Amino acid sequence: MSALNVNGRDHTVDADPGTPILWALRDTLGMTGTKFGCGAALCGACTVHLDGQAIRSCITPISAAEGKKIVTIEAATDGSDPVGAAVHTAWVKHDVAQCGYCQSGQIMSATAFLKSQPRGKQPTAAEIDAAMAGNICRCGTYARIRAAVADAAKSLA
Repeated sequence: MSALNVNGRDHTVDADPGTPILWALRDTLGMTGTKFGCGAALCGACTVHLDGQAIRSCITPISAAEGKKIVTIEAATDGSDPVGAAVHTAWVKHDVAQCGYCQSGQIMSATAFLKSQPRGKQPTAAEIDAAMAGNICRCGTYARIRAAVADAAKSLA
């Protein structure tokens, strides 16, 4: 049994401690917003926050999350997190999603990136590209992703 704090709520998960967080979220807790993409931490579809840091949940075992806080796309975009809400609003405004499969991971990476910036800082296109480089979009909406992240940063200034 593993104790996990997900989106501010405590959960007990009956799974091997080596089970990736992704499968505990999806299969045990029914939180399907976090997606399986590659299973090797290469695409970013499974990105969640662990104590505020963007991590790949497909390779991070639940044992690494005990005593820490996991935040998923469900909480990041529910309106209670100002940065997550700004990113989500910008995503819609810039019509980022096409197929949408990678979008939860993209939004989680963008949110962690903007939270890591000093308040009011406007990141450059190169900084945004570097921060988002670990997330793959098979539809190729990178220009819209960059524009949405920049717009979210402006709205938070």
